[in-house]
Amino acid sequence: MTFPSTATKAKVKPYSAPADSRDPSPELRFISDLGRSLLFTVHPKKVACRVSGALQLRVNAEICVFVAELENIGVVSCGFDKHGQLETNFIDKQRFEKWLKLLPPQIGYVEENEAEFLSKGCERSIEYISPLHINGEIKGAIIVGFAMRAELDDSRARLIDAATQMAAMSVNLSAHYEAAINTSITRAKEEHRKFTEAILDALPVSLYVVDRDYRIVTWNRHREIGSQGIPRDSAIGRNVFNVLARYPEGRVREEFERAFDTGQIQRIEQQTAAEDGSTQHWMVSKIPMRDPDTNEVTHVITVGEDVTERVEAIHAVGRAEKLAAVGRLAAGVVHEINNPLATIAACAESLEQRVEEGAFEDCEAVDDLGEYLGLIKSEAFRCKSITTGLLDFSRVRTGARNLIDLAEILRSSANLLSHQKRGDNIKIELEIADNLPQVKADGGQLQQAVIALATNAIDAMPEGGTLTLAVSGRGNRVSLEVRDTGVGIKTDDMSKIFEPFFTTKEIGKGTGLGLAVCYGIITDHGGRMSVRSNLGKGTTFTIVLPGAGNRVS
Repeated sequence: MTFPSTATKAKVKPYSAPADSRDPSPELRFISDLGRSLLFTVHPKKVACRVSGALQLRVNAEICVFVAELENIGVVSCGFDKHGQLETNFIDKQRFEKWLKLLPPQIGYVEENEAEFLSKGCERSIEYISPLHINGEIKGAIIVGFAMRAELDDSRARLIDAATQMAAMSVNLSAHYEAAINTSITRAKEEHRKFTEAILDALPVSLYVVDRDYRIVTWNRHREIGSQGIPRDSAIGRNVFNVLARYPEGRVREEFERAFDTGQIQRIEQQTAAEDGSTQHWMVSKIPMRDPDTNEVTHVITVGEDVTERVEAIHAVGRAEKLAAVGRLAAGVVHEINNPLATIAACAESLEQRVEEGAFEDCEAVDDLGEYLGLIKSEAFRCKSITTGLLDFSRVRTGARNLIDLAEILRSSANLLSHQKRGDNIKIELEIADNLPQVKADGGQLQQAVIALATNAIDAMPEGGTLTLAVSGRGNRVSLEVRDTGVGIKTDDMSKIFEPFFTTKEIGKGTGLGLAVCYGIITDHGGRMSVRSNLGKGTTFTIVLPGAGNRVS
């Protein structure tokens, strides 16, 4: 099928109705009925079918077709012949678009002889084409085919034109309605998408979703922030194993496959190291998402919750219980051990004095005797220092609690440390903020804790470095830090450093009670103590104490 070309345009002429006319009453009734039927027809396709079907019956045409190309909708068409509604292949889309470009007459016109506009589906010798004017432009036409020229009289032509105008108005309204509905739906979908994203971004967890192809389809804001964060634009649409390249692919793939295969929630505990060296604890849940129709797992939601505070609280409770048990044990045995230790040390000193006086000159092993006595005495005193530490550790700290300025505690501690001459090339720096709230505490015990931490820090810098004592306030809390630039603490040792008798120092250089005593002092003052460390870069111990009259939560 081809559209009329400019050469065949001579065949096409505006319709000139015969002189006779009919009683307009039936036509008016038809138009009135058609108008009422179109009042509640809100879809262009339904308008097309209703008009073409009613018009074909009314004018008794061989065929009646409605075709239009509407913005945001596309081609809308419907056709009827004497046997009922036609299939969708009764008009060619390309042919129709070409016809629109020919700028047909603005009024109805007749195409005689071989009617070529419609497909060869029925017997007809003449077509009447009435253009559809929508928003001031011709967007389509109603085409009515008759078997004989005599069937197309003036009454039928006027009726077709009137029906076309009514159809144009109805389509125009319905198109606007449809566009408004589509716009509303689109806006609602966009608002729903934004609202859903806002909900996911507001959740205090890291969340992302992958499909069956392991492509990331959702990535919330909390998955973007922090040392483990990745920007959303760098994640959406990409393979999850490429995005999470820092994690072992085999382990991550196994976790996802297990969730997809079993359809059960998978929970994994993970640990990561923050940029400041502190350990973060995560509870990662992989949650299968099923298709409601097929019940197949189509996506897996991964939720990562930072449970560091919870884990540290559990560790703190366990540590406190352990310290309490050790304290009770120490309190029961220290005095019993000190007495024999004192006797051993006194005997060793007495024998050493007799060796020096020459009482064993005739003994061939006098030199060995002196060496052994020295070892006995030094080890007895080392045991004495351990029991003293245990006594310190187990003692109930009920010292006088007064209003204390931590800035003065730090200045005094720095002065004492500078006179100890412990370690070479150690630079001590003070960082003291203004307007610090006072704390109600035992100044001597707090200074003991600061000096113990600082002494450990100096020991961790055998080649020299910088020891920083810092204090700052935030709200009604005071934060005290002891920082060094030393060797750092191994990750495996981080959870054990506050345990009694745990030490990384050489035998004879540490009892492993210093940090446990510090922890007990700070806990007794209603504060908390934490540590973060980077191997080869240094360690920071942080003490947080409540301002006077308040307790750290």
